[in-house]
Amino acid sequence: MIFGGSGSPLRPRCRPEGSRHLTSRRRTWTLGAVPIRSVTSVDGRRQVLILGHCGATDTDLRLLRSAALPEDVTWRWPGAYTVIEESEESVVVHTDPASACPVYLVVGHAGGWVWSSSARALASLVGAAVDTERLACSILLPSTPALAAGRSFFTGIEQLAPGSRIVLPTDGSSPRTATVWRPDPDASRSPVEQLRTALYKAVAARVASDPELSCDMSGGLDSTSLAALAAVALPDGYRLNAVTIHPEGDTAGADLRHARRAAAAYAGRINHRLLAMSAKHLPYTALSDVPATDEPAPSTITWSRLMSQLAWMREEFGARTHVTGDGGDSLLFQPPIHLADLIRHGRVRRAASEGFGWARLRRTSPVPLLRNAVRMSRTSRSRALVRFVDSVSGARHDDHGDIRWFPLLPSPPWAGTAARDLLRVSARRAVETPDPLPGLDASVRTLVDEVREVARTAKADAELSVASEIDLNNPFLDPMVVNTVLRTPLDLRAPLHSYKPLLGRAMAGLLPPAVADRRTKGSFDADHYAGLRANMPTLLELVHGRLAEMELIDTTRFIPSMRQAAAGVPMSLATMEQALSAEAWITAHERDPAPTWITTPEETGRD
Repeated sequence: MIFGGSGSPLRPRCRPEGSRHLTSRRRTWTLGAVPIRSVTSVDGRRQVLILGHCGATDTDLRLLRSAALPEDVTWRWPGAYTVIEESEESVVVHTDPASACPVYLVVGHAGGWVWSSSARALASLVGAAVDTERLACSILLPSTPALAAGRSFFTGIEQLAPGSRIVLPTDGSSPRTATVWRPDPDASRSPVEQLRTALYKAVAARVASDPELSCDMSGGLDSTSLAALAAVALPDGYRLNAVTIHPEGDTAGADLRHARRAAAAYAGRINHRLLAMSAKHLPYTALSDVPATDEPAPSTITWSRLMSQLAWMREEFGARTHVTGDGGDSLLFQPPIHLADLIRHGRVRRAASEGFGWARLRRTSPVPLLRNAVRMSRTSRSRALVRFVDSVSGARHDDHGDIRWFPLLPSPPWAGTAARDLLRVSARRAVETPDPLPGLDASVRTLVDEVREVARTAKADAELSVASEIDLNNPFLDPMVVNTVLRTPLDLRAPLHSYKPLLGRAMAGLLPPAVADRRTKGSFDADHYAGLRANMPTLLELVHGRLAEMELIDTTRFIPSMRQAAAGVPMSLATMEQALSAEAWITAHERDPAPTWITTPEETGRD
């Protein structure tokens, strides 16, 4: 389910085997089932294609026939989609600001360019190798997207800038990129009202395309909110299949209790489905069988559980479309650097109040937090990147605590010698790259990076679900929803120490109070340690692989760390799981066939 296009004076119709052209100019193609909507301009010189799930009405599309596309075309309507304009002179790609539909580009192939929604497909076209520098960033500094901005996991395959208008001339000359999205504060409407409207439209668009959809309902605020909105949006005669996962033999947990309360509030509108997970669904199970994706998928470690859930939903009630609450945490929590914004804008009292509130939650002193917030209020993003380079290189100790632009995780003892060198190279490159969104508040700029990282990687999870013939959807990552939240004015943003108050107020009257007021969520950490123990033999085979060859990990230290974790020694599993996900991804990429391409002029007359 990918799409793309090409332009070259020599090979104007380069495309994968089995794909089909979408226009008479034959410059854009799809491979597999991709939602497509099309409209031609009144003069016939321009064709507009909307690729992906889009909630625009037919009237909305008709208005595009006689006018230039609005700058907000990729976040004006609910859904996650890419917009293409084809003319004789160029192909214009409009990318969404959330990176929910990432688009990649190769320049210089056959004297022109080729773009696609699949980086792996482009890699197969040009023979691109796995980018070891990009892998190092994803393993050791996954929370610093700025290090790898614009780079795919394949050498020479670049991601087109999100929230941009990219002109690709058909004569093969250089692309031209203009940033069209910027999340400046919007005080014209209540943020609560805007979020409620945007989120409802996002869910209702999925309901309209498939009224038999299903939804996660974990008992947490994010997924349960979406389930409630879907139940409200359903046509008469339909019931939402809401799925709650629980440990086998345990039906008394807090998550399930809150999910049952929400289901009871919509009796007659929700079929509450319970799915028990056993030891065969533990994390780390069958990592060597994970299918190939554009990049390591967030659900790689829990792949067995995800696939079991999707297969069960398909068999139990014929699920085709499934909605998750992914992205809610990234979008709705304030990053700690929000304190620096408050100080920079003169909201010192509020900064002190929130600093004390956050310190109480963390059971620590507020003084270091506020002191660091003052220092960071005087530090620009570009200056922070320069300091970050020094920190990665070991020339400077980063003593800004939790208040910082770019988090620097402790380097694990098993990090390979090449990995550290590659991180330094990436950090220096990031310093030299101009910021496409200068001048934003630090918290907003940080959230832009984080949301884009989560949205882009969520597409890899959607690729995992293809084998189950179920389309995964994440309404919190819809560009319309992201734009709504990130444009909240400073004085109306959520306090640092509060638990998603914007969503709680937006869902007022739609959720039982006990669910809307919930401030905790069940943890599956114990399952991860148990999964390590249960799957140790296969994991030992997996780690003696490509990452060790690339000198990104040192197996003589990685394996003892893994054994210690399996034995229950308290430690963070974050970087270890990133490494195992990356190894599983490389294994799948080298095992599974990629699309083959038609690149000869003689093929251009066939579809």
